Amino acid sequence: MDQFWKLLRRYVPPYKKYLVLSMVSNLLAALLTIFSFAVIMPILEMLFEIRERGYEYIPMSGVSITHLADVATNNFYYVTQLAIDAWGSSATLALLGALLVVMTALKTGASYLGSYFIIPLRSGIVRDIRNTLYDKIVSLPIGFFTNERKGDVLARMSGDVAEVENSVMASLDMIFKNPVMIIVCLAIMIAISWQLTLFVLVLLPVAGTFMGRVGKSLKRTSLDLQNQWGVILSNIEETIGGLRIIKAFNAESKVERRFHAETQRNFELSNRVARRQSLAHPMSEFLGTVTIAIVLWFGGSLIITGHSGIDAPMFIYYLVIFYSIINPAKDLSKAMYAVQKGLASMQRIDKILEAVNPIADPANPTPLPERKGGEVSYKDVAFSYDGKHQVVEGIDITIRPGETVALVGQSGSGKSTLADLLPRFYDIQHGSITVDGIDIRDLRVHDLRSLMGNVNQDAILFNDTFFNNIAFGVPDATLEQVQEAARIANAHEFIIESEHGYDTYIGDRGCRLSGGQRQRISIARAILKNPPILILDEATSALDSESELLVQQALERLMHNRTTLVIAHRLATIRHATQICVLHRGRIVERGTHDELLKLNGYYSRLVDMQSVEN
Repeated sequence: MDQFWKLLRRYVPPYKKYLVLSMVSNLLAALLTIFSFAVIMPILEMLFEIRERGYEYIPMSGVSITHLADVATNNFYYVTQLAIDAWGSSATLALLGALLVVMTALKTGASYLGSYFIIPLRSGIVRDIRNTLYDKIVSLPIGFFTNERKGDVLARMSGDVAEVENSVMASLDMIFKNPVMIIVCLAIMIAISWQLTLFVLVLLPVAGTFMGRVGKSLKRTSLDLQNQWGVILSNIEETIGGLRIIKAFNAESKVERRFHAETQRNFELSNRVARRQSLAHPMSEFLGTVTIAIVLWFGGSLIITGHSGIDAPMFIYYLVIFYSIINPAKDLSKAMYAVQKGLASMQRIDKILEAVNPIADPANPTPLPERKGGEVSYKDVAFSYDGKHQVVEGIDITIRPGETVALVGQSGSGKSTLADLLPRFYDIQHGSITVDGIDIRDLRVHDLRSLMGNVNQDAILFNDTFFNNIAFGVPDATLEQVQEAARIANAHEFIIESEHGYDTYIGDRGCRLSGGQRQRISIARAILKNPPILILDEATSALDSESELLVQQALERLMHNRTTLVIAHRLATIRHATQICVLHRGRIVERGTHDELLKLNGYYSRLVDMQSVEN
C-alpha cells in the first residue's frame, strides 16, 4: 500500500478541499447512523415492555463527559415516556418510526455528499495522470522508444490508466468513507462494552490476514496481465503496420497462431485475476458471519453470567452497530483488492513517469547570440547507442553559414546518426558539436532546436488541416505567411484545389496525399519556421521523377543562404554541395566537392557508378 499513498501524495494536493468536504460528510453520515440506530432502543422497550416507566429528567449542565451518553439516553427515554402518557403507545411508536425515517434520510443525504465531493478528486487525479504521462512521453528522448514497444506504450496510456481509474480511483470513496464509519462505530461499541469490543478487535486482524495474502497474489497476477496486454497491443500495431508484407509472404496463418497464443495467455491470466477478485466478497461475508456468531456467543454468555454490564436491548443495539461495521469492512476489503489490482498498472505507468531523461538543459545555460549565423562544427565526435559499439567515431565537419555539406555512404554508415546528434536527439559520448562556437550541450534544448528545421525522408504529418500542419512550429503564423511558404514549396496549387483549401484535413499521417505532396507540405513547414540551420534527411529518395523535380526546386529555395546538412541517397541531388563527406563504418573516408571526389576514384566514385547502373 506504500505505492497507493505515494500516488495520493503526488496527485491529491490540488483537490484537498474536496477530500476534506468528503471526509466531513462521511463523519456526519457515521454519526447520523449511530443516532438513527439509537431510535431503535425505545421501540424495543415499548414493544417488549422490558423496562418499567419512571424516568426523571436530568439537566445536561454540569454532567461529566464520561456520563454524557447515559444522561442523554435517560432524557430521551424521559421524553418518550411523556409522549406515551400524552398520546399513547401506538402514536408514540409512529412518531419514533417517523424520527427513524428522518434520521435515515439525513444519514443517506450526508453519505451522498461524501460520494459527491470525492468524484472531482477521483476524476481529476485520473486526468492528471493522463496529462503527466503524455507530457513525460513527449519530453523523453527518442532513444527511450527504441527500447520500448509502441504497442506497450499505448497499453500503458490506455489500458493501464483505465485500470487505475476503474480500480484505484473508483475505490477512493470506500477508502475514505468506510474507515470513518468503522472508527465511529468502534468508539460507540467501546462505550457500550469494552470487554466485547476488545474481543472483536482480537478477531478482526485474524480475518484481515487471510484477505491480505489473497490481495498480494492478486497484485502479482495483475501485473503479469497488464504486461501481457501490452504484448497484445504491440502485436496488433505491428500487424496493421506490416499487413502488406504479411499478405505478400502468405504469412497470415503464422501471425494468427502467434496472436492466438498471446490471447490464450491473456485468457488464463484474466481468469486467475477475476477468480481472486471474486473471492473477496464471499470470503469477507463468510468471515463476517463467523465473527458475528462468535460475538453473539461471547456477548450472550456475558449477559447470562451477569458480567457484561449491559442488558439484552443494549446488547441488541451493540449487535446492530457491530453489524453496521460488517458492510463497510467488506467494501473496504473489496476496495483493497481493487487497489492491489490497480497498483500493478500504476507500477507499469511509473516505469515511464520515473524514466530519467538524459537530454537535459544545463544548470547555467548559455543564451543564444543575438546574431545567429548558423555555423556548425563537429569536432572529434564519437557516439554509441549501447555504450559498447561505436556507430560514428572521429568525426570532424565544419559547415559555415550558408554552406551545404552532404553526408553520403552505404546504409548503416552513420549518416542519420550524425544528423540526429545535432539537435540533441541523442548526446555524444566524446568530442563536441558547436553552433556559432557554443557547445550544443551548453544551450537550452528548446533554444537549440529553435535554430533548426527538419525535412525527413518519411514526411511526418498530423491528422489536421493543411494550415495547421504548415504552421506547426509557428503558433502565431498568419494565413498569408502560410500561403507564401506553400508557394515557395510548390504546394499552394494542390492545396487550394482541395475541398476546403487550407482548412482541409489531410488524414492520418497525410494518407490523403501523394508522397510528393506530403514532402512539399513538410518543406513548407520548414520554410515558415525560417531556421538558420537546415537538416535534410534523404528528402527526395522515395519520390517519382516528376515529384522529385518539384520537391528539389522547393528544397533549393529552402536551402538558399542557410547552413544545410544533407543526408543524400540520390547523389545527383548534391552535385552542387559545398562539401561532400563520404562515410564508411562510422568514419569519414573521403571529403570534397563532387568533381574532386570523382577524381579520387574511391568510395564516392563507386557509389556514383552503382547508382548509374541502377538507373
